[in-house]
Amino acid sequence: MDTRLNTNDVYMARALELAQRAAEAGEVPVGAVIVKNGEVIGEGYNQPISSTDPTAHAEIIAMRNAAAFVNNYRLTGSDLYVTIEPCTMCVGAMVHARIRRIIFGAVEARAGALKSQLQLMDGDYYNHVIDWHGGVLADQCGAVMLDFFREKRK
Repeated sequence: MDTRLNTNDVYMARALELAQRAAEAGEVPVGAVIVKNGEVIGEGYNQPISSTDPTAHAEIIAMRNAAAFVNNYRLTGSDLYVTIEPCTMCVGAMVHARIRRIIFGAVEARAGALKSQLQLMDGDYYNHVIDWHGGVLADQCGAVMLDFFREKRK
């Protein structure tokens, strides 16, 4: 049996590390990594509380960092890995950035904008369509969220 991690698992594992940093800071534990041509070009984790910025989701921060890295607001050819299914705001920003693919871990039952609540990539109303799939390290990604909120309720 081959026990090596596939590429998606490797990048999602890094996103999980970033989610843990968010949790340690008291933020909802979401982490994101942007990859282009096999190179990580941007990373982020949730920081809306500490930055007093409601847009400081992991995905947005990762896109800001990636855009600065490539010196372009378009991130064509890039894949975004995120521990939790993105929200409407983040999917919209990804469309504007021209992200190629979204790979997420666990579904977000309340606010997921690809599968759970809205299916934003299923319509024909955007001028850019992003390929996506979920379920990469879903159990681990979901556990990080469950553990975080379990601790908050104590």
